[in-house]
Amino acid sequence: MTRTSRDTSAWRYQVWISFGISVTLCGVGLAWLPGADLDRAFMVMGYVFCLSTAFALSKFIRDKQTGKSDTPMWGLVVWSGFALAMSLTAWGLWRMDIQPVWKAYLLVSWCYLISNVFTLAKMLRDAHDADLMDARLQGRREAGHGQTA
Repeated sequence: MTRTSRDTSAWRYQVWISFGISVTLCGVGLAWLPGADLDRAFMVMGYVFCLSTAFALSKFIRDKQTGKSDTPMWGLVVWSGFALAMSLTAWGLWRMDIQPVWKAYLLVSWCYLISNVFTLAKMLRDAHDADLMDARLQGRREAGHGQTA
């Protein structure tokens, strides 16, 4: 009986815990960020924008790898959205009048969050692909048993 290769439960826990830690670190940094309320709001929007575009980019890249075809315009939207989100967030962080230690904290937590997004998206997509493969294998086994009966 053929089984599809899957991530270990330890890896899945590690990915989810790491993603949770990165979201928490970003949230804590943004909640206690010194400075103007408008700067804080801009950074929260920037982090959320980066988060959503990183998931979209991860899906787009994976779909392209598996041969699924999107329009060139969608590729432009996904890549430019991610670039815009990262650029605007970096610009907002750079121009903020806060101590360098705060900027470093926000930069590291932001990079940690984005890297975790790609890891989480890959893990979830791999699990989905493994589920599809198992369903196909099960369907073939059932079809084979039906033919012999």
